Amino acid sequence: MKTLVICSGGLDSVSLAHIVAGQGRLSRLVSFDYGQRHRKELDFAAAAARRLDVPHHLMDLRPIGAALAGSALTDDIAVPDGHYAEDTMRITVVPNRNAIMLAIGFGIAAAQGDEAVATAVHGGDHFIYPDCRPAFTQAFAAMQRAALDGHADVRLHVPFVHRTKACIVREGALHGTPFAETWSCYKGGDIHCGRCGTCVERREAFHLADVADPTAYADPGYWLAAVASRKGR
Repeated sequence: MKTLVICSGGLDSVSLAHIVAGQGRLSRLVSFDYGQRHRKELDFAAAAARRLDVPHHLMDLRPIGAALAGSALTDDIAVPDGHYAEDTMRITVVPNRNAIMLAIGFGIAAAQGDEAVATAVHGGDHFIYPDCRPAFTQAFAAMQRAALDGHADVRLHVPFVHRTKACIVREGALHGTPFAETWSCYKGGDIHCGRCGTCVERREAFHLADVADPTAYADPGYWLAAVASRKGR
């Protein structure tokens, strides 16, 4: 089943790309520039496409991103520190982001003859992002069946939607994912900050997966306090 992977350049989506490639199903990667402050991850998505020897479609959604105001990922709003599951991380929500990206991905897949669109949404995303939850992915898959009825049969592949980020790290490691060649940090500095929610979640995932973390963090010990604070609630 030829599969298009939505790839941001982050740990989850690059791991998914390597897993799908290892299964002999990867057809292409699709990434989106929506004016995100951490857009350096797009370079890692492009590198993944070169490494896996598949086409890379970079879609320019900057005008759309500019209209989706109010998120710390698109506006000049400080990215909060702390655990990913804190209420403060809601400021990183970009309304309908996954719905928009998946709709484009399905259009490309139908046009290019692909049979599936894969995205790396996972259980850790459910608390913050409504368009990463099982109810959304199930509804979206049903909508796309109707949208492409009689034209193309493209399935939605969400292998991690009921799994944790630690599961992604373990499976990604089994498929040779070069984790150092992925970018997660929402602050977009020279190295991962180690303090924002996605850095904390990344570091915790490697710990729980018992896989060595090759990432350089500006504050490599902060995650321990963030996790302890969350557990103490």
